Amino acid sequence: MEATLRLSASPCSVGCSGQPTSSLRTRQPLRTTPLPRNAQSAGSRRRGTVRCAIAEPSGKPAPMGQITKYNDNWFDLLFMSLFAKKMEIETGKKTRLTGYEGFVDISKRVMQGRSPAEQQASVRRVLLSMLPPEAPASFRKLFPPTKLSAEINAWITVPFFAWLVGPAKLYEVEVNGVKQWSGVKIEKCRYLENSGCVGMCVNMCKVPTQDFFTNEFGLPLTMTPNFEDMSCEMVYGQLAPPVEEDPAYKQPCFAALCSIAQGDLPSCPKLSA
Repeated sequence: MEATLRLSASPCSVGCSGQPTSSLRTRQPLRTTPLPRNAQSAGSRRRGTVRCAIAEPSGKPAPMGQITKYNDNWFDLLFMSLFAKKMEIETGKKTRLTGYEGFVDISKRVMQGRSPAEQQASVRRVLLSMLPPEAPASFRKLFPPTKLSAEINAWITVPFFAWLVGPAKLYEVEVNGVKQWSGVKIEKCRYLENSGCVGMCVNMCKVPTQDFFTNEFGLPLTMTPNFEDMSCEMVYGQLAPPVEEDPAYKQPCFAALCSIAQGDLPSCPKLSA
């Protein structure tokens, strides 16, 4: 798959009030490319209005520099709390932390004592518990695996999942020889940055999300995290590669942050435990 990175206007160029945020004033502006009409029909004409919740570096260490501090609003906090509660039910354990820290903490508890396959199954159950029973079948009817469906879901991802993964933007990709605006570039994944864990990224986010959209919703999805700069690319309509061909499974731990990191291991041990 060749991805043509004609990035749209960054959703992080404005703050919650519509004014430039202090932490982003020194950024060089991105050259923007207008979306094609079919992508605009999916609602992408409003992509420049997505709020930016980034405030400033927190001072806490992260795989790349410092963990970003976010100004979460009530919508963000509601979803964090809801997901955390569902995971507490799944694990039978509770977290004393709140907000995003609580969400990450209970995610770590989901991993404890479970194999990668069991972790992924747990996330699947949590995701299904967030939806009414008829949701997967309804989704398949509303969004058959077409170019338009892929573009609509890419557009939806940018504003509605910013609380989970941080700011993102649409970009044009080529899927099976067809160019479409179904790519989502996550600028710096909040989940990976806060967990500092390769295993959590792959087992608790990448693989279960890919499988959920592909197998439950019938819309293929590929997620490609970049462990060098904490970014991630999501491509709706693109089937994920098999495990043996997926570079994420060859990623070693972040040695400076991981207590089980071992220099002689070619990949994170949590990916095969």
